[in-house]
Amino acid sequence: MHDGQSMGNTTELGLMDAARLLARGAVSATALVEAALDRITATDEALKSFMVVAVERAMAQAEAADAARAAGQSRGPLHGVPIAVKDLCRTTWAPTSAGMWIHRDYMAEEDCTVVTRLEAAGAIILGKLSMTEGAFAHHHPKLKTPVNPWGADFWAGASSSGSGTSVASGQCYGTLGSDTGGSIRFPSACNGITGLKPTWGRVSRAGVFALADSLDHVGPMARTSEDCAAMMLALAGADPRDPTTLDAPVPDYLAGLASPLRGLRIGFDEALVGDLVSADMAAALKEAMAVFRSLGARILPVTLPDDSAMFDAWNAICTAECAVAHKDTYPAQKDAYGPLGDVLEIGHAVSTLDLAAAMQLRLIYVGALQTAMQDVDMVLMPVMAEGTPTIDAFGKMVEGGIDTLLKFTAPADMAGLPALTFPGGFDSKGAPVGMQLMGPVLSEPALLNAGHVFQMVTDWHTRRPDLSPFT
Repeated sequence: MHDGQSMGNTTELGLMDAARLLARGAVSATALVEAALDRITATDEALKSFMVVAVERAMAQAEAADAARAAGQSRGPLHGVPIAVKDLCRTTWAPTSAGMWIHRDYMAEEDCTVVTRLEAAGAIILGKLSMTEGAFAHHHPKLKTPVNPWGADFWAGASSSGSGTSVASGQCYGTLGSDTGGSIRFPSACNGITGLKPTWGRVSRAGVFALADSLDHVGPMARTSEDCAAMMLALAGADPRDPTTLDAPVPDYLAGLASPLRGLRIGFDEALVGDLVSADMAAALKEAMAVFRSLGARILPVTLPDDSAMFDAWNAICTAECAVAHKDTYPAQKDAYGPLGDVLEIGHAVSTLDLAAAMQLRLIYVGALQTAMQDVDMVLMPVMAEGTPTIDAFGKMVEGGIDTLLKFTAPADMAGLPALTFPGGFDSKGAPVGMQLMGPVLSEPALLNAGHVFQMVTDWHTRRPDLSPFT
């Protein structure tokens, strides 16, 4: 691995590094897109990040971006930056499969809001990224399964796996992921990048294939906290097409970055982490807390609520809402489904009483979680019990019950709270270790700032995988 900061290879840069080069005329959007497409050509046969690469469209957008800059016009930091979007974002210019064989040729009549907003901000969308079937845990056997660039034996993360691998391998500068039980945070952690699961309703879900509407979140994945902040400038805000979006002012997420952390109160639940995490994860968390203390933050003990019944509630709500999302095609076209069919069978079997009980438990749990966090600004947690599991270990984890996998991620989804995942080290296998900061509703500016200041004094986010085995 190397630090990746040489200006000689633009694909190794972060999104805002590329944006600054564009702003001062040191590189063109056309050159950035060409370099990204070259990286995709060289690596994606092995990494399988992309479902669709829109070469001609991206090049045309790059030329338009360069012409606009030459005329003195700029749409902001994303203008001319190559990104990609998860293949559950409906688009008119490429099929939107949502990781499903049944939808592999589906063409939408209208772009989803997040794609429209990114392109309005000048971002150049290179294509659509591979994902699990219907955004649940497993990939459809007839579609691509992305490969972790840090090692083919390592899990690439859950449904936003293509989003994680594409950024980590330098195929693009930022992506969109979605998170229902952890699918922005798992692939961000496993691929050594940064990802923000926003507050529920902060980013529009209009035109995005649903897994479970009351749990789904759409958010940015990129190299750094600063990169995610730049993407949030375009993504956040109310949307008439999605009545669940929050009608709250959108701050300038970039303007507040690098603010001192003096006095910031970061909670840590020692008992929750306890003996559950690996030695590598425990060491990384300890080091991160030392870094935050050195930056002026206070690490305070918190006791998060008992989550023993929460996972059953998450499972009932998620599977039942998933059954609703697929009502037009399941069970009518059951044979076209892969492992998601098992999930839908569970969803169809959830009784009204069980669902009502799950919804009540969710309300109680969320209230208890918010109470537990009332004396801190955010909480530091692992993303998983270990840094990055192997594919085999992930399989055994899921077989043992989904609560093991979702231990540290489901709380933020159930409560709709924002959570920032960022790199915090590497484990004994050489795989990335990711951790997260979870805050109260609409605390994205504070989370992004804490992540950015942490990344100003650490270099985990600058490490790059050796891609030679994949070229």
